[in-house]
Amino acid sequence: MKKDSLWNESPLGNFPPLREEISVDVLVVGGGITGITTAYLLKEAGYRVAIVDQQSIGGGETAHTTAHLTMVTDARLHKLVKKMGHEAARAFWEAGLAGIEQIRALVKAREIDCDFQETPGYLFAATVKLEESESLREDARLAKEFGFDVDWVGADPLFGRPAVRFANQARFHPLRYLDVLAKAIPGSGSHVFSKTSASGLDAAKHELKTEHGVIRYGTLVAATHVPIQGEQGTVGAALFQTKLAAYSTYAIAAGIDDAPDALFWDTHDPYHYWRLGRGDDGSAVMILGGEDHKTGQQDDTEGCYARLEQLLRKTFPRARCTHRWSGQVIETPDGLPFIGEIDKRQFLATGFSGNGMTLGTFAAMLIRDRITGTANPFVELFDPHRKQITSAWTYLRENKDFPLHFVKERLASPAKLEDVKRTTGAIVKIDGKKCAVYCDEHGKRTMLSPVCPHMGCLVVWNAAEKTWDCPCHGSRFISSGELMAGPAESGLEKIEH
Repeated sequence: MKKDSLWNESPLGNFPPLREEISVDVLVVGGGITGITTAYLLKEAGYRVAIVDQQSIGGGETAHTTAHLTMVTDARLHKLVKKMGHEAARAFWEAGLAGIEQIRALVKAREIDCDFQETPGYLFAATVKLEESESLREDARLAKEFGFDVDWVGADPLFGRPAVRFANQARFHPLRYLDVLAKAIPGSGSHVFSKTSASGLDAAKHELKTEHGVIRYGTLVAATHVPIQGEQGTVGAALFQTKLAAYSTYAIAAGIDDAPDALFWDTHDPYHYWRLGRGDDGSAVMILGGEDHKTGQQDDTEGCYARLEQLLRKTFPRARCTHRWSGQVIETPDGLPFIGEIDKRQFLATGFSGNGMTLGTFAAMLIRDRITGTANPFVELFDPHRKQITSAWTYLRENKDFPLHFVKERLASPAKLEDVKRTTGAIVKIDGKKCAVYCDEHGKRTMLSPVCPHMGCLVVWNAAEKTWDCPCHGSRFISSGELMAGPAESGLEKIEH
């Protein structure tokens, strides 16, 4: 059995260490899924970016995940609702769903061969006790109430236990995915550097200095697993890190006989998680993870692997174990990640618990919006400086569809400018930025910002009425951008091109 991650058989391409003096708009420290996605999205938005990682790019915790793509959080939904209220719990899950949709959109746009596969996920009862079944029913009821595609089932397809079935979850090969994104970043003033330490950050000069080079930057993003000292200094970083708890988690991969292609989680605490899919040769492969403990607080770590293998063989007696590896997850006091501005022009993202792939991707989206000045309804929920989130917290001020449309419209593929025919409108990408373009009967085009000035959603073209309509709160604008109906109080900003 190989004592390495299954994903490391397809590592990312090689990137050089820093050996030059450069200037960029944004310096991203950390070459995992959060850092690479952040840099990629910012470059797409027209920024000059640089990534540095003290290891190889993609060689950290991202290479030691089991690569579940799910909005289902470690904390059960009914417990989240009890602790923080309906709106915050729903928003937390929507953030995870947004991360899945962003990955899906990038896989499609760049035609990435990374075994991305939509698959259902099952949260199933660890015991046959009645209260287990009833709590799962409550999770299913709440998830349906929030608009997620879920069902309670009497028996899941693998273990035959009562379960909640979540549609539209996914799995992928994380390093094959990130390899394409990382290779798209260098060029046009942007860079990716491996084997480059960030210990030489200078707060006063806004620069990173190493033995062989210098990076001057305007904004810093700390996308490391545990936050770096950055510009806060040693004391500030140490104080923030006291809010975090590190847990080790273990995984084994095995070839198995045929089984349903799905994701599974049990209701134990800590829980076990199964990922079933196909290998490159088409054979069935299963990854089983769990046996979590606080890092450094388990003497018999070999026993963790032994218990996983014992659990594996209870279901698949003829399983052929091929790989084993361990990773680490970071927990926060309230279970929500910290994503946002920790200091002026300094952002961080950490505390994703067991949802590193989806929440790491969502963190990149949120940080991209903060840096570009785009309104985002999730800012307060994940603010690193937040106070305790309670049931009094609200962000769905006008209708329940706001966050869903906010995300969906940003992921929609833009049209081509030449496709905007006379008397029609569409969202197109020009110079890397989305524009709302209308072409009148004479062929004259009007270019507008697609961002509704009310709360930052993207407008859509209403072909029947020849208007720009906001799907979040109903504001409407005539084809030339002037306000037609609120709640917005001004029209769409005109773009000179």
